[in-house]
Amino acid sequence: MMRSETIGPLPATSMNNADWLRLLLLSLLWGGSFFFAEVAVASIPPLTLAWLRVGLAALALIIFMAVTGRLSGIGDWPWLNLLGMGLLNNVIPFSLIFWGQSGIDSGLAAILNATAPFWAVILAAWVVKSERLTGGRAAGLLLGFAGLIVLIGPDVLQGLGEGLLFQLAVLAGALSYAFAGLWGRKLRGLNPWQAASGQLICSSVLLAPIALFVDRPWTLAMPDAGALFSVLALALLSTALAYLIFFRILRDAGPTNLLLVTMLIPPSAMLLGSLFLGEAFGVTELAGLVLILLGLLAIDGRVIRNLSRRINAFD
Repeated sequence: MMRSETIGPLPATSMNNADWLRLLLLSLLWGGSFFFAEVAVASIPPLTLAWLRVGLAALALIIFMAVTGRLSGIGDWPWLNLLGMGLLNNVIPFSLIFWGQSGIDSGLAAILNATAPFWAVILAAWVVKSERLTGGRAAGLLLGFAGLIVLIGPDVLQGLGEGLLFQLAVLAGALSYAFAGLWGRKLRGLNPWQAASGQLICSSVLLAPIALFVDRPWTLAMPDAGALFSVLALALLSTALAYLIFFRILRDAGPTNLLLVTMLIPPSAMLLGSLFLGEAFGVTELAGLVLILLGLLAIDGRVIRNLSRRINAFD
């Protein structure tokens, strides 16, 4: 297997243009999941929906890999590490965030979920030598987080402190995403196809008994055509394709940069809502988006470095 295809040692924190494009595409796929989930959850309970999402995505990837000859050596995959990835990246955060959202507003949940890059920065600076916390990165994260609050609306922070257990559950879910980014380092030797399908297989196995016990889906009425279409879209686009991109970014740019996607998901969802559902996107939303983009530019660092070189050239 070629080294360029595997998830090897995580690199330093810089990202190139291709990495940023993949991150934007991933945010659109996950931002779009809100549309599909809103339709599907009306007739399918959340845990069952999560199980169907990862299970159908795993099945789609396995079929495609079998047809294209990518499924060889499946018995030699590091299944314990993939089980850990499924637990940290799907089962724990999905369960905690679903439960947390039952007691707090979605806007506050989105802000708490967007703390994942902060947790990743702290954990990575402690564990990974190449992922050091710099002043520019810290400033960029704070600027982006401020933009997220402006984008969603500062009024959601009025509920901060109420329903503390629900808020802690969402924060714990965000922390689990950060741990998952670091756990991905254990998947050396697997290409993104193998890592994505292996993780989703394990997530399906772990979520099945939980969904069956809690939701008792056999007692439910048959979902309508819109819900079934939404489940397929969630599975194929927002999960199967999304996790292929996820593991590619993890391989090329590291966990800290990868989790910046949590800051891009809310504006992506709002932009999609404005384009396809006619939802409002005014001056306040635009200001929040600009702050997030400025924060991402500060985290990237290339624009600042180029300006600094030009200024020094004039001296």
